Amino acid sequence: MSTIFIGILLGFVAWFLVQYLAAGLFTVNQNERAVKTIFGRAERVGTATTIDDPISEPLNAEEKTRYVYPQVRVIPPGGPYFKWPWEKIYKVSIATQTMNMAHDPEDPSANYQGTILEAVTKDQLNTGLKGQIRWRVSERNLYAYLFGVKQPIVHTMAYFVSVLRERIANFEAPAPKTIPIPVVASEPHAVPVTAVIGISINDLRKNLRDINEHMDQECISSVARYGVVLDASLITGIDPPPEVESALAAINTAYNSVSSDISLAQAGADQKIVQSRRAVEIETLKAQAEVQPIVALANQLGDLKKSGAGALDSYVRNVRLKLYSEAKNVIVEASHD
Repeated sequence: MSTIFIGILLGFVAWFLVQYLAAGLFTVNQNERAVKTIFGRAERVGTATTIDDPISEPLNAEEKTRYVYPQVRVIPPGGPYFKWPWEKIYKVSIATQTMNMAHDPEDPSANYQGTILEAVTKDQLNTGLKGQIRWRVSERNLYAYLFGVKQPIVHTMAYFVSVLRERIANFEAPAPKTIPIPVVASEPHAVPVTAVIGISINDLRKNLRDINEHMDQECISSVARYGVVLDASLITGIDPPPEVESALAAINTAYNSVSSDISLAQAGADQKIVQSRRAVEIETLKAQAEVQPIVALANQLGDLKKSGAGALDSYVRNVRLKLYSEAKNVIVEASHD
């Protein structure tokens, strides 16, 4: 009886070692991070929260009271690590992933099978947006991703779409800029660059880069909200309704034609201005060359006058004699006395 009991005891010990101790070993891959829970509670870093982390800086005062998550102890890649039976390991990939911005994680058939996202412009035109976003899980806020939000990527996409639609609905083209185009090396001529006036879809197409940068800036807070980092958003196309496309093409054609005519007229005017400026400079130099000898002669005569009363008369007599010596013919007025 004692032998049977010892056998049962040894069998239980062997089963326990295999079931719990050997199975308690685990590893974490290079592109993964892990969080351990003890009796269902995540292992935390003291009393620190995400409010103490710079990721919460983009949040306003009201959002900081709403999105407060404890900072958890992150298990880095490597191993083997060990866990007790009452502990559980949550692993998550932190690799960057790409997703169509029109994809709806809850309903893949939405938004034309996840290919086109609809938005309304400021002038009440329904337009389709195409593009992608790159995202990854933030190891600085794993609590929000694993435990704080039930479906973090669903919330992140909803937040992204709401910000994008708000931007499209209120977008206005930047104020016209002034680009200096040099006419001559020393003096630039200012030429105004105007935006297309009319349908706002033209403005959206011309300012895709500004819209993408705005989205990147506005979505920085997704890390503190949902534990998801939006690395970049890239809107690649804006397609208006078919009935508007032909009107846009006509507007663009007319604008390009007007811009070309303005450029040609401006170039011709600039050339004439340069020619006129050079002609004025040449005539000014000629006038200065003619004036200088006269000014010099006046200075000399003034100096002679200061020398004495007869100095000026002597100078005039000498100049007259020199002229007589060089002249071939001299005409003298006869006296009638």
